[in-house]
Amino acid sequence: MRRHPGRGEAGRKVTDTQRPGVATLRGAAVGRGIGIGLMYGLWKPRVLGSWRVPASGPVILAVNHAHNIDGPMLMGTAPRPVHFLIKKEAFVGPLGPFLLGIGQLKVDRASTDRRAITDALGVLSDGGVLGIFPEGSRGEGDFASLRAGLAYFAVRSGAPIVPVAVLGGAERKSRLIPGVPPLRSRVDVVFGDAFEAGDGSGRRTRKALDEATVRIQERLAAHLAGARRLTGR
Repeated sequence: MRRHPGRGEAGRKVTDTQRPGVATLRGAAVGRGIGIGLMYGLWKPRVLGSWRVPASGPVILAVNHAHNIDGPMLMGTAPRPVHFLIKKEAFVGPLGPFLLGIGQLKVDRASTDRRAITDALGVLSDGGVLGIFPEGSRGEGDFASLRAGLAYFAVRSGAPIVPVAVLGGAERKSRLIPGVPPLRSRVDVVFGDAFEAGDGSGRRTRKALDEATVRIQERLAAHLAGARRLTGR
């Protein structure tokens, strides 16, 4: 994906492109449609607090990650199309062009992936929704260990963060398809209040990012604890 600082002939902000394989809002909208069909068709999502996601403008959804369906579940339940940063290892075979076609972003987690950084900041500069797993990889899904990437994107872009807890995906396995929860089981998706990661000073120093990471972790952990109490999970 690339940034589009200009405007079209009719004065509309340019937020999409026709280039094949580029992450676009149109592609993410298609992905959302597919996610809605699959997630509501295979499971029973219960979505709480989706109204907390700003209706327009840039926003970062920070999602806990305990199961493979967490990303697709959020794509199908979020009120706006989401561009996720996804590890490059997932872009194999025909899945690669498909993920790019539905607006997802490939990232190399083993290095400083400048292309992924530019793409992610481009999504936010265009007023889009960026989805991030702050823990970096699938684990306990408790926000216990956060990478600095989330703080960087939030402080650099100024976009608010909305914490999201996906609960129930890892509780049990389907007998038919062991890698997913039982079909037609309930999965809870709880959106929290949006908040700013920075301290208001505009600083982007290493210390400022470290401090932002601590603030983010506290907010995400508090949201997760509240979501568990709310849902009983």
